[in-house]
Parts: sequence; C-alpha cells; structure tokens
Amino acid sequence: MPEEIKDVNKKIDEAEAAVKKYASKDTVISIGGYEFTPAKLMVAFTLASSILGGLYGAFEVYKDYIGMKKKIAEYIAPDLSEFDKRLAVIEENSQKTSDYTRDIKNDLKSDIRRNESVTEQVERSVKSAQRETESEMREMRKAVREDLEKARTEANEIRRDMERTRKEINNEFSAARREITREVVELKKEVDSKIQKAMDNPLANK
Repeated sequence: MPEEIKDVNKKIDEAEAAVKKYASKDTVISIGGYEFTPAKLMVAFTLASSILGGLYGAFEVYKDYIGMKKKIAEYIAPDLSEFDKRLAVIEENSQKTSDYTRDIKNDLKSDIRRNESVTEQVERSVKSAQRETESEMREMRKAVREDLEKARTEANEIRRDMERTRKEINNEFSAARREITREVVELKKEVDSKIQKAMDNPLANK
C-alpha cells in the first residue's frame, strides 16, 4: 500500500475518532478556561449565529436608511407650473360642467313638476269621469231594475187577467153546457111525450 494512502486512512480514522469523541454527551471541551459540552456549544453557536444575523440585518437597514436620506437630500422638486395650468383648466372645465349639470337638474325639476301637474290633472279628470260613469251606471242599473220590476208587475197583471178570463170562459162554457143539457133534456122529454101520446091515441092525428 503506498505511503500517501496510509496517511489518508490514518487521517480518516483520526477524524472519525474526533467526531465520536465530541459527539458524546459526556465529552467536555475547555475554551478560554470555560468548559462546554457539545450540546452547549451547539446552542451557543446557534445563538451567536442569530445575533450575527440580526446585526447584519440591522446594518443593512441602516445602510438603506442612509441611502434614502441621501436621495431625499439630493431630491429636486419638479417644475409644476404646467401641471398647475392644466389643473386650472381642469377646474374651470369642472366648474362649467357643474354649472351645466345644475342647469340640467333645474330643467329636469321643472319638467318633473310640469309632468306631475299634468299627471294630477289627468288623474283628477279620470277620477271625475270615473265618478260620472259610476253614477250613470248606478242610474242605468236603477232604471233597468225599475223597468224589470214594472215588466214583472205587468206580466203578473196579464197573467191574472188571463187567469180570470180563462175562469170566466170556463164558467160561461160550463153554464152554456148545463143550459144546453137542460134544453136537450126538456126537448127529449117533450118529444118522448109526443111520441107517447101518439102511440096512446094513434087515431088522434087522422
């Protein structure tokens, strides 16, 4: 085996032994007169890393603050005269628009009031016509009811007259039939009497 490979293997063995030694919880490491276990060293290393990270972050924030302060100090306000002119034109146009809108609103209010007045007049006319129509309908219904009642009364009178006439005709017919029957009976008696006399005295007529 070459000498270099032997040295490498030796160093690997030494490293593994050191790892086993420092990884053991019973191992104590002395630094600056202070003794630490591997767990304490790990916690201390983590704490130190956090502190260093915080300091670095604070430094970056401070550096950004300094840069921003420099930019603010070097800032030159832009020329806003053109912007002011444009703003004045916009305000003027806005005022004109506001006046125009107000005029339109007033015109609309006037139109709405006129429409409301016309609508009220139409509603009054419709209600008046409706009342007149309802009154006429009531009068018509009343007249129709009166005509129907009158026609019903006249029909009843006609029916009663017809009934009286029928009874009178029946009575007259019955009386006439009785009279005819009586006359027929008397005529029959008279004829029978004459026949009987003729039969009793056949020579009386010679």
